[in-house]
Amino acid sequence: MAVVALRDVEDGDLDALFEQMRDPESVRMAAFTARDPNDREAFDAHIARLRSDPELTFLAVTRDGQLVGTVGRFELEGNTEVTYWINRSVWGQGIAGQALALLLERTTVRPIHARAASDNAGSLRVLQRAGFVITGTDIGYANARQAEIEETILRLD
Repeated sequence: MAVVALRDVEDGDLDALFEQMRDPESVRMAAFTARDPNDREAFDAHIARLRSDPELTFLAVTRDGQLVGTVGRFELEGNTEVTYWINRSVWGQGIAGQALALLLERTTVRPIHARAASDNAGSLRVLQRAGFVITGTDIGYANARQAEIEETILRLD
């Protein structure tokens, strides 16, 4: 069985992460993404902010030592939220669920919230398997789809 682990994001990860985070199908599924996923300067500035902010967690996800994505924890409107981005080439292999479980072990704050595009069945499954419960929906503008879409809101107590 593959070993999934979390570690700090390193400078050497940035090129691979940029490519992962601009994959068209991944961007469409995530929906709530950067305005322009192909803007490397904006990506670098965003990642630099994430890596330097002591109030949030931003970690690399590895499978058998190979970088396959990121997972993080941040505050939004007074709520602790989690997020993850897994390389599409390894979707459906349980990596997001394992990475989320590892992050939740490190995060003692409860409740924790999460959001996913309501049509992102894979991400909603990952969150619900981790114990998150759907608490509602919201409508928000999704840069990746250039439209307002429904977003499912979840909570883990």
